[in-house]
Amino acid sequence: MRVTATDLTAVRGGRTVFAGLSFTLGAGETLAVTGPNGAGKSTLLRLVAGLLAPVAGSIAIEPAPGGGFDASLHYLGHLDGLKTALSVRQNLEFWRALWHGKPVAPALEAVGLVNLADLPVGVLSAGQRRRVALARLLLAERPLWLLDEPATALDAAGEATLGRVIAAHLATGGLAMVATHRDLPLVPTATLALGVA
Repeated sequence: MRVTATDLTAVRGGRTVFAGLSFTLGAGETLAVTGPNGAGKSTLLRLVAGLLAPVAGSIAIEPAPGGGFDASLHYLGHLDGLKTALSVRQNLEFWRALWHGKPVAPALEAVGLVNLADLPVGVLSAGQRRRVALARLLLAERPLWLLDEPATALDAAGEATLGRVIAAHLATGGLAMVATHRDLPLVPTATLALGVA
């Protein structure tokens, strides 16, 4: 798979966030999207996810994804999207059933949450909740991962886990766009700096 963005322009709240932005991301590659607050990192990920429309420019995914555009990507935003009254396992089982996905147990193992699987998400720390959100990425194979500040609230062990999860995804031909304020736990293929004169 290849994602190609050409001359993108985004406007939020009547303000041009960026203009003339182009990049290409191929299989096995990671694009780190950096820049100060308000530079458009989250906006760019939302454009690629199809949640926003560019004012100008285009985004192409080749080959065209089978099962529709939504079936080609995972989007992990600032919010974890978890039901706090449900257990870790119940949250993941919900998404597994919705996506007709893979078993939950290996995902729990991959993010180090096996011992917490039956606790309500509401009693978990922010970092543990982030791990649950990362586990959700592993339930359905989707080539393009759009990760907005995925290391938020993670400790050093959690960041190492994030690095392993992304690296394993890339090893199978996956792609990752990661909006980040900090160094990633793996070396990105390329960096796209927004809001830099």
